[in-house]
Amino acid sequence: MIQTPYYLIDKSKLLLNMEKIARLRELSGAKALLALKCFATWGVFDFMRDYMDGTTSSSLNEVRLGHERFGKETHAYSVAYADYEIDEVVSHADKIIFNSIGQLQRFDRQSSGIVRGLRLNPGVSSSSFDLADPARPFSRLGEWDVKKVEPVMDMISGFMIHNNCENGDFDLFDRMLGAIEEKFAPLLRRAEWVSLGGGIHFTGESYPLEKFAERLKRFSGEYDVQVYLEPGEASITKSTTLEVTVLDTLYNGKNLAIVDSSIEAHMLDLLIYRESAKLAPNKGPHRWMICGKSCLAGDIFGEFDFENEISVGDRISIQDAAGYTMVKKNWFNGVKMPAIAIRELDGSIRTVRDFTYADYEQSLS
Repeated sequence: MIQTPYYLIDKSKLLLNMEKIARLRELSGAKALLALKCFATWGVFDFMRDYMDGTTSSSLNEVRLGHERFGKETHAYSVAYADYEIDEVVSHADKIIFNSIGQLQRFDRQSSGIVRGLRLNPGVSSSSFDLADPARPFSRLGEWDVKKVEPVMDMISGFMIHNNCENGDFDLFDRMLGAIEEKFAPLLRRAEWVSLGGGIHFTGESYPLEKFAERLKRFSGEYDVQVYLEPGEASITKSTTLEVTVLDTLYNGKNLAIVDSSIEAHMLDLLIYRESAKLAPNKGPHRWMICGKSCLAGDIFGEFDFENEISVGDRISIQDAAGYTMVKKNWFNGVKMPAIAIRELDGSIRTVRDFTYADYEQSLS
């Protein structure tokens, strides 16, 4: 058995998402780019490459990783590029998307040799959490004034609009896209391509994929643009677990189990968004609080129901542990970083990366 903790990517489950993405591409004509800010574990890029059109990034490191490890189309976006990195960004990208008119104009000369775009902010989003809301008051994410964008249209050929966040509601997506059309129609009619970003959970079990495809196709036809999507979570949802082992049990008014992992270090989004981890089947007569091993008092995965009492040495699988996990893992408390393993389609499991003391030491000085 592999020493815990480790992330386990199951290709058979990943394949379910890939097949839905391929189906959507076929029905709608849209292209799909993997959002590396969500998932950048390149050990499965060769598998995903057959079902997607390329990658989109948020930094120099991500655009380079997409270019070198995934290939195909490589889109570069950043909230702001630095002078020292812009030339390298351009060298790895097929398209570069600027967050502001100021950055577009500042790096006009350096970016003139590749396709360029601009981020638009429609002022509406599906986010219910202010921290993740790109349309929050005083947002720095994209341009919103049509009159300011019109004079620079000769410098760009397309737009990126990212305003969906964990949106599994097609009707909400449809309404917001209508609002985008109403606000930005004069710009859209002059564009050659439009990326509608990520955050659309179209690989969910009950999502109306055909209706979604029809809406994208209609949008593409109305404005004569190539539509792009940037699925992150939708690409890898339910494909990965975080495998952990119980190290100790306590009782302090509740049954507590301490495992060899940490939400602060290994599933940071749970802490940021005040969410509980997912366990399955999560039913039974024995309720336990699963706790991380770091010194942070709130390092808690959540409370779950089990068929049997928990004992030291038991293995637990934390579900849905791919999106915004491996890209955010850190060395808080020096807790052992989870290895990365892949379950192949034939059921065999191989470890593709283990982390050692040397990785911890070298990350600090």
